[in-house]
Amino acid sequence: MRFDVVTIFPAMFAPVFQQGVVGRALDRGLIELHAHDLREHTHDRHRQVDDMPFGGGPGMVLKPEPAIEAVESIRPLNPGPVVLMEPWGERLDARLAEELSKEPGLIIVCGRYEGIDDRVREALGAREVSIGDYVLSGGEIPAMVLIDAVSRLVPGVVGDPESLTQDSFSIEPSGWPQYTRPAEYRGMNVPEVLLSGDHARIRQWRRQQAAQRHVSHIKELKKT
Repeated sequence: MRFDVVTIFPAMFAPVFQQGVVGRALDRGLIELHAHDLREHTHDRHRQVDDMPFGGGPGMVLKPEPAIEAVESIRPLNPGPVVLMEPWGERLDARLAEELSKEPGLIIVCGRYEGIDDRVREALGAREVSIGDYVLSGGEIPAMVLIDAVSRLVPGVVGDPESLTQDSFSIEPSGWPQYTRPAEYRGMNVPEVLLSGDHARIRQWRRQQAAQRHVSHIKELKKT
């Protein structure tokens, strides 16, 4: 799977994905990641990517020409959908990550300032995605979250495929307490059931704990 990111800060991406699961997947050629400088698609000597919003208001808005032309230059190499990282977009969850992991690639445009000229979305048929209802300095960190979540679902990226089925939010109920050695630490003991070797009891205990921990989340999952 190929990820192309359009951003004014392309150097942010390489250090983040040099390590861990995604880093190993890049080394093995299971995924590709290319960060493109939005300023390379400007046509003025100041390499201006933003301007004041029509209608007034604070801040600056990313111009349509550089973003659209950047994506058009990438499309011959990446036939996947275009995603705009926007705070009002579709919420990124396990369902959406799995859906996007089936695409041949993603072209992700990172917003900055007060947003992106809406003609970018219109011209490119872009999908808007959010990682939550809060404000960040730009779309780069949300793009990294999206890449990480989707990459893990690409076949071969995670060493043990069974671990994907056990991940929180991929099954109901989700998110039971986890423990490892030592069995006792500073007077805190691992629950006896996990040491019993009784797998039926362990599964039941985990379901019960997950239900208690994430009742509200489970209700939301069932709605969808």
